[in-house]
Amino acid sequence: MLCGVSLTPDERNAAVLVVGGRHVLSEPDEAYITEDMRDKAYNICREFLSGTWKSISSRDMVFKSVSGGLSNLLYYCSLPETHTPLYGEPSQVLMRMYGQIPSEGSDTTVTESVICTLLSERNLGPKLYGVFPGGRLEEYIPARALTLQQLKDPEISLLISKKLARVHVLQAPLVKEPTWLFNNMNRWLKYARTIKVDTVPIKQQTMAVKLLTVDLAAEVNWLKEFLAKTESPIVFCHNDLQEGNILFMDAPGPKEENMVFIDYEYCAYNYRGFDIANHFCEWMYDYSYPEHPYFKALPGDYPSVEHQRLFIARYLATYTKCLAMTNEPKQPPNMCTVDYVLHEARVFTLASHLFWTLWSIFNAHTSKIKFGYWEYGQARLDAFMELKHDLLQKTSSPGAAPSTNCTPQRVAQP
Repeated sequence: MLCGVSLTPDERNAAVLVVGGRHVLSEPDEAYITEDMRDKAYNICREFLSGTWKSISSRDMVFKSVSGGLSNLLYYCSLPETHTPLYGEPSQVLMRMYGQIPSEGSDTTVTESVICTLLSERNLGPKLYGVFPGGRLEEYIPARALTLQQLKDPEISLLISKKLARVHVLQAPLVKEPTWLFNNMNRWLKYARTIKVDTVPIKQQTMAVKLLTVDLAAEVNWLKEFLAKTESPIVFCHNDLQEGNILFMDAPGPKEENMVFIDYEYCAYNYRGFDIANHFCEWMYDYSYPEHPYFKALPGDYPSVEHQRLFIARYLATYTKCLAMTNEPKQPPNMCTVDYVLHEARVFTLASHLFWTLWSIFNAHTSKIKFGYWEYGQARLDAFMELKHDLLQKTSSPGAAPSTNCTPQRVAQP
């Protein structure tokens, strides 16, 4: 997960380290700190940052492990208080170590580094100080991650909508075809077929059997056909916009300017409807729950239609304004109405649920990070099945978009 670190509930009232992730642990996990790791971090900082870093010893360096991301390990490295930078080098950085999720391939890490650099240049994300085999060095940002309650705050939510619109107009050096969504689901599905239940911890075996006996391949194929009935613009998407990945920097100025999205691990060109729907889904999951399974499902907390309309209206106004300042082709007028995007979000909510179901099954068998992956996968699959049933029951043509002959709605100005 990219450009940031997680926080504890008690730390949310202070400047903290924040790591993107779908789960928050209550304390830094010292189990990941070893002398070998300290020495490795020291040598990396010394080589990439130079300056004062070359004049301290490994034991002098402040070194802490901060857990919370569900993919990688992240460490805080700092000069001791007795030393100050000589040539403008940073006094504190974050070191990210890959490897918690095998088989991701080098393309993912290269993409993350490219995107991190792009966002830094656009003042939309932290700086990248170094890339090395197995990880990278990132800027430390004193910031507060949003709480779930703040994510749902009407004022903050509208700021998020504007920031998301600005992300969607970015041009990134990535494949522009929308293959990311189903490529990932099919890859995780293929891995799920290799899981033997007797390799799952005994306490999770019943739930694993329940998940693995569902014909997930059929659900993926059905979803692909269903989504094809709704035309959704392809844009540069964050794809994981939950409260832990939205920071407020401790700096003067407008709130909007101090809001930063982090953790672009899943970024890709994808369907606009997915990014918006996925964010709405995050209202329903609290990752600060301190006991197993380390999350709490809140199915009744999906945004109201009234709030979705406000969010989408602000998003469209900002997106249109930003797009007007570029040479990019404009979207068809019928796709720029609140009703159309509202429909997109409802349909692509299905995609969000099934995507994270398969992600959970994969991680349940590969990740060493403490989280109830099987339970989370079941929660998302239950939500998928319920919405699928609802859509099929309530509409005669469930995947079809609203009439394309409607007059574009006026939307609130940003």
